[in-house]
Amino acid sequence: MNGNSTVELPAAGLAEDILAQFIDDAQQKLDGGAERASQLEARLTHHLVTFHLGKEEYGVDIGSVQEIIRATDITPVPGAPAHVRGVINLRGKIIPVVELRRRFALQTVDGTDAQRIIVVELGTKRIGMLVDSVSQVLKVPAAVVEEIPEEATTIEDKYIQGVGKLESRLIIILDLNRSLLLV
Repeated sequence: MNGNSTVELPAAGLAEDILAQFIDDAQQKLDGGAERASQLEARLTHHLVTFHLGKEEYGVDIGSVQEIIRATDITPVPGAPAHVRGVINLRGKIIPVVELRRRFALQTVDGTDAQRIIVVELGTKRIGMLVDSVSQVLKVPAAVVEEIPEEATTIEDKYIQGVGKLESRLIIILDLNRSLLLV
């Protein structure tokens, strides 16, 4: 079979076999196109897990999120950086927990039942983020995400990857590598 839409018939063979091969080839081309379309959509859309710190809503890439758990049994670690609340034992693995309120120099609050730890994976490391509450999973079109003006942050506090504008709300999209840097 060549690249155009005509079928060259072999000297021998059943018509059903020849048509089946033609249909298989056409389906493979369609499947490849669907896969490319899916990859394009992924590049044009941010898939985020959103959460709150106070009144502000933040988002992180869902591909980095391993799980979300209740904020219980955090063991303090002497000498840890101020923004590290402590560690947890998650199925035999010791995971540091970063209190994002402290990391972002926000006022700390007492613990509530709504607090959660979002466990994320950064390369080979797993780190927990202590947040006030988890909101939802969203698809945010890349077209509505803008960079934050450089006047709004300092060079050492560049935790923000962008800001998504959805109807009446803004979602601050975090750069996890910068936000959770433990040094």
